[in-house]
Amino acid sequence: AEQWAGRGEKVILVRVETRPEDIHGMHAAAGILTARGGMTSHAAVVARGMGRPCVSGASAISIDAAARTLRIGNSELKEGDLITIDGASGEVMAGEVPTIEPELSGDFGTLMEWADKHRRMKVRTNAETPADCRMARQFGTEGIGLCRTEHMFFDAARISAVRQMILAENEAGRRKALAQLLPEQRGDFAEIFTCMEGLPCTIRLLDPPLHEFLPQGDGEFAELAEATGYGVDHLKRRADELHEFNPMLGHRGCRLGITYPEIYEMQARAIFEAACEVSARGGDPVVPEVMIPLVGTKAELAILKSLVDRVAEEVFAEQGRRLDYLVGTMIELPRAALMAGDIAEEAKFFSFGTNDLTQTALGVSRDDAGRFLATYVEKGIFPR
Repeated sequence: AEQWAGRGEKVILVRVETRPEDIHGMHAAAGILTARGGMTSHAAVVARGMGRPCVSGASAISIDAAARTLRIGNSELKEGDLITIDGASGEVMAGEVPTIEPELSGDFGTLMEWADKHRRMKVRTNAETPADCRMARQFGTEGIGLCRTEHMFFDAARISAVRQMILAENEAGRRKALAQLLPEQRGDFAEIFTCMEGLPCTIRLLDPPLHEFLPQGDGEFAELAEATGYGVDHLKRRADELHEFNPMLGHRGCRLGITYPEIYEMQARAIFEAACEVSARGGDPVVPEVMIPLVGTKAELAILKSLVDRVAEEVFAEQGRRLDYLVGTMIELPRAALMAGDIAEEAKFFSFGTNDLTQTALGVSRDDAGRFLATYVEKGIFPR
């Protein structure tokens, strides 16, 4: 998708389902079509934040990724064929259908103007790139509610350093790789703070399980071996050691920060250095909101909040300026919801992770539930 877009082509990214590492292809695409998922799947949620049309969970299509073909009924399409998607209706149409840029106008525009005068609720966006931020500002966002820092790690220029950090044998090796990532992260945050012009920005520290960043094929292992000086067999053995049977409930979120505090130290330093840099230029003050993910106990948040506070003080002393900031957490585990009173003693804010809360409380995944939810509604098991 990136290569085609680089040639000036308008691309529809077609995937069985999207994953975080697809983020750059999603940015390059004019629209996204997936066979699995639904309105709350990864593709739909991320596409909404980007302002991209998306049709997800189109179970009537069959995708052969190796052959780069797509089958709908008796029709087979290959990479390069023209299709048009309508993200509102879920339609996939053969060929090129004329489109128009949607506008907030007419009766709907008038109604929304009235609503703006009387509403008490503010609406933030999900954004992790300057392009996302600019799009969100056009849509009238009043801040960033979730900046997923892992999406920044999948950049082609950085993924090697990320993998070196993950596969390092010890803390010294991890810190060496993190030193390469620090200026990149700082640059990301500086651009985002500049775009948002003083609006609040909630930045989530690294959340996904480490295996999502690991090399997949022999080619990627060979590249990493060249960059690190380790043999391919050694790197594959190290990757096997990191493999988890149930990674979504494994070594991720705040558990990474507890076991490898240097990762969160680097990210906190990048956030505060960027905030000081942007604030020094004048304009509206930057107030970063640092989110610790997957907290289930007060102790986890206390340990990591003290880490963030320590790094903030170091940066403020170095920069000769102080900034207001908040440290909070994502309530995304049922235990965190039950223990929220205790956790609140350490947190300045809560966000709510509806996806993980649903998955772990109901045992229902947003990516697969589309296959049976309609039947559940028909039978009255769920009201909607």
